[in-house]
Amino acid sequence: RSMRVLDGAVVVLDGVRGVEPQTETVWRQADKFHVPRLAFINKLDRVGASFDNVVAEIKARLGANPVPIQLPIGSEDEFEGVVDLLTQQALYFSGELDATPELRPVPAELAGAVAEARDRLVAAIADHDDAIAERYLEGADIPVAERAAALRRAVIAVKIVPVLGGTALRNKGIHPLLDAVLAYLPSPADVPPVT
Repeated sequence: RSMRVLDGAVVVLDGVRGVEPQTETVWRQADKFHVPRLAFINKLDRVGASFDNVVAEIKARLGANPVPIQLPIGSEDEFEGVVDLLTQQALYFSGELDATPELRPVPAELAGAVAEARDRLVAAIADHDDAIAERYLEGADIPVAERAAALRRAVIAVKIVPVLGGTALRNKGIHPLLDAVLAYLPSPADVPPVT
C-alpha cells in the first residue's frame, strides 16, 4: 500500500533462494507505480549463495534490466568484500558494526572478470544515454562522475536496476548500499508529485 508514495526502493533478495514469490508481487507493484529501485543480494556468505544466479533470475523472472555495479570478492564462507565497478576499487569488510570498508586494489585473480563486468556496465549505461554512447563507441575514457550521473538518470527513469551484494547480518556491503541509495535513488525533488 505504501508503494505509490515511495521515491525509491531497495529490493532485498536472498543470495541462496533468489527471486521468491513475494518478491515478484512487490516488484510488479513497483513497476505499476514507476518506483526507481536498487537490488541488494543478501546472505552472500551462506552455502549455495550465487550472485550471478540471482542477477539472472532478476532478469528472467522479473523482466527487469539488472546491471551489477559490484562484483563479490569470494563466496560463501570466503566472502570478504566487493569490487566497485565504477571506481574499480576493492572494498573489504571486517564485519564490525562501526568499521568502514578498507579500500584496496582489485585482486589480480578478479581483474579479467572486473574488466568484463565494467564494460557491460558502461554499455548498459550507454544504451540509455546518447552522450555516453557516443564516447563509448569512440573508445574514449568516460570519467567516473559522468558514468555515475548517467546511471542515476537511468535509474530514476526506471530503465536500469543497479545490483549490489553483501551480507547484512555481518555488516558486509551495507556501507556501499547506503552510498548507492544517496547516489542513484531520487530525492523527492527528482520525482513527480503523487497522483
